[in-house]
Amino acid sequence: MEIAHVKDSLEELLSEKEASFLAQQLGREDFVVLPLAGDASPRRYYRVTCGDESFVLMQWEAFEIETPFLVVQRIFAEHGVSVPKVHAVAPSLGLMLLEDLGDLTLERRFWESQDQKLVLPYYKQAIDQLIAIHGIEVPDEKTHPPFNLAFDTEKLEWELNYARKYFFEDFCGVVLTESESKSLAHEFHLICETLAHEKRVVCHRDYHSRNIMMKKNHLNVIDFQDARLGPAQYDLVSLVYDSYVELTDESVNLMLNYYRKEALEKHGRQFDDEHFEYIFDIQTIQRCFKACGSFASFWVTRKDKRYLQYLPRTIDRVGLTLKKTMPKSLLRELILDVQPLLSELIES
Repeated sequence: MEIAHVKDSLEELLSEKEASFLAQQLGREDFVVLPLAGDASPRRYYRVTCGDESFVLMQWEAFEIETPFLVVQRIFAEHGVSVPKVHAVAPSLGLMLLEDLGDLTLERRFWESQDQKLVLPYYKQAIDQLIAIHGIEVPDEKTHPPFNLAFDTEKLEWELNYARKYFFEDFCGVVLTESESKSLAHEFHLICETLAHEKRVVCHRDYHSRNIMMKKNHLNVIDFQDARLGPAQYDLVSLVYDSYVELTDESVNLMLNYYRKEALEKHGRQFDDEHFEYIFDIQTIQRCFKACGSFASFWVTRKDKRYLQYLPRTIDRVGLTLKKTMPKSLLRELILDVQPLLSELIES
């Protein structure tokens, strides 16, 4: 790569102040900045290479030094959770210079494995990280992240209503009568009340295979800035019923059993198996339906079709779990109505 081209590219990617920040932190100006593939968030990421070293630059809006990302990163690191190191920050510029964890996600490792059993040791590592996160002691005074936010009834219902709007109404074109709308709201409330009354632990909130990076066969957790209190099953559903991979039922059960064993050994938390599985099912309905709302919203609001391919698998999971736990629910009836239409809607 020609130096002139590097400079032109740098000027296109970063402002003079941003480039100056990098030069000051790296102690040299002969660095290369390359954009990394983005996700659904508004943050932008770049790989910065400088000699034999590489870093990741996160570019965002201006932030306070006690922004949730930095606060949660510090707390997670103090409790043995593997998170990227923060090398430097420029709050007024919206910049963070982070450890480079590479490009290998748990999702990619999953699909590269010829035999699912070969990837299960990495899923056990992911459970180990969850055990560390869920073992963080919750203080009495919940004044800062991740303790000042929670999956209470209001927040859980907001997520379901978000999915109702973007998945059912905007994407699938479902029109509810006033009576149906009230019935669905009542079902949502029952689901969320059940979950909100569970014992709360610190939850990552978005614990899936794209937010788990692999560096030298060791797992590292990213995208943790929205951590909050909630039932342990929220993160477990996110991991084992992740829309981006397809764990077998046998693998799911192995991971859930491993979690319970480790929770008992590491933190002395004993779960009643029947209740644990019931809450896991109810959380599956809530979490996976919320994911459908997110996937649909990316298309409705931004015409981003990348996530629509995950809708059938995810809504099927909601439907199967409703058949088991709430077979006569309106939510299940509505899902059965839209399932045959999804392929055509996605392709149109």
